[in-house]
Amino acid sequence: MSSAVEIRPGSVEARELAVIERALARDGEVAARLVDARGDTVDVPAELVGVLLAIVQHLKAGHGVTVASVQAELTTVEAAELLNVSRPHRIKLLEGGALPFRMVGTHRRLRLVDVLAYRDRQDAAAREALGELTRQAEDLGLYD
Repeated sequence: MSSAVEIRPGSVEARELAVIERALARDGEVAARLVDARGDTVDVPAELVGVLLAIVQHLKAGHGVTVASVQAELTTVEAAELLNVSRPHRIKLLEGGALPFRMVGTHRRLRLVDVLAYRDRQDAAAREALGELTRQAEDLGLYD
């Protein structure tokens, strides 16, 4: 079993996504129920319904979605692509301890959750810096 599944934008018809979203978003006792070809049913836990609904909403917005195991590991190249950083910067991050990794033979492997957490921290820092620059520009009367 693969540790990640990717759904590309446009791979599911918009009208199908709309129908699925309506079905998942209904209020009621049972959040969702699956029915197999023989008519047997199983209730879907609310946590899974929430995840499915989020996936559908991202796809409707034209975004691709990857569902990955918390245990998933990335190569350094995959991590660099996810972070949109160069090879020299990636090496600096690893050797500087900004991103934890483990060695598999002579190759480094990074946990997906660590890479995503780093990305989230960087995004938050960038938003905060942009907000501060905007505040400074407003204070100086440079921002209309």
